[in-house]
Amino acid sequence: MSSGPHIRAENVTMAYGDFVIQRNLNFEVGHGEIFVIMGGSGCGKSTLLRAMIGLKAPAEGEVYFDGQPFWAGSDEEREQTKRRFGTLFQAGALWSSMTLAENIGLALKQYTRLSDRQIREVAAYKLMLVGLAGFEDYYPNEISGGMKKRAGLARAMALDPEILFFDEPSAGLDPISAKLLDDLILELRDSLGTTVVIVTHELASIFAIADNSVFLDPETKTQLATGNPKELRDHSENFAVRNFLQRGTAREQQA
Repeated sequence: MSSGPHIRAENVTMAYGDFVIQRNLNFEVGHGEIFVIMGGSGCGKSTLLRAMIGLKAPAEGEVYFDGQPFWAGSDEEREQTKRRFGTLFQAGALWSSMTLAENIGLALKQYTRLSDRQIREVAAYKLMLVGLAGFEDYYPNEISGGMKKRAGLARAMALDPEILFFDEPSAGLDPISAKLLDDLILELRDSLGTTVVIVTHELASIFAIADNSVFLDPETKTQLATGNPKELRDHSENFAVRNFLQRGTAREQQA
């Protein structure tokens, strides 16, 4: 394991043609950290995530994994790095025609030499980790929204990734299901040592699980702060950052 940051963004600018989404982003994510990309709607949170997981190259700057440049490398080197990732997209992205076990087994079939029986055993184990033991043969349309998110997480974990990326994992969930998902993310990080990067604007989740964060601002089109969200909420000198983190109920503010 590298002694430096697990992930580092250096002068990252994201744009669609001449339209700049965010510019000059600089932050670090430590090994085993839960890092939140936060900010209001339309500030470019998901676009930044896409740059970090290899779906969209930044217009300028670089993302480093354990000190190695990601976008400056060859396509082959990038593919090797991406195998260290697991990604949970907002909708869960499960194949509706496949059982949960088959969904999880897809990556194992593609990237390992495990037998069908071994793949089935790994799928059952991953489902057990997310609280879905016994649901191997269920189809996505037979389970609830919260269970789909957990099944999507089990699939993201199929290849034992070093880094898990989440895009709005609590979107569409009721508060109880969202809290259960937060608890699960903490539990997996603590037991497996996985680094976690999450896009979210949900205050309850941000304060419950984040060790570190970057705040993206749609007005100035750059980051206004980086650091622990609770400390930023209480001590940031920037009004927009405090205003974002102090909105909502007293219960969320005191979390």
